[in-house]
Amino acid sequence: MSTTEDPALYFDCHVFCCTNVRPEGHPRGSCARKGSVALRDYMKDKAKQMGLKGIRINAAGCLDRCELGPTMVIYPDGIWYRFASESDVDEILQTHIQNKGRVLRLMMKPEDCPAKAKT
Repeated sequence: MSTTEDPALYFDCHVFCCTNVRPEGHPRGSCARKGSVALRDYMKDKAKQMGLKGIRINAAGCLDRCELGPTMVIYPDGIWYRFASESDVDEILQTHIQNKGRVLRLMMKPEDCPAKAKT
């Protein structure tokens, strides 16, 4: 809950891309082994090319959903996406960041993570 005493947001939008690396063959997999680092780098470059302002795209450690990865979460919205290609990144940047919409086909729900049930 925000109050009138809260400072203004430093970034309008903060994107955390999982770049976690687990050992080869780990049953949960890892986003980095599925290409998340290159896709995060692409997203940073593409956001600059698009002239998007007020956005920060960061690498994150484990976001605990690598089975579905690569994964990202966008704040302050708290929306989670899986992304596997540059075209997925383009769609998220244009639809979610630029146009304030949602990419329903890539959105993840809390119940979408098999690991959550195990922990």
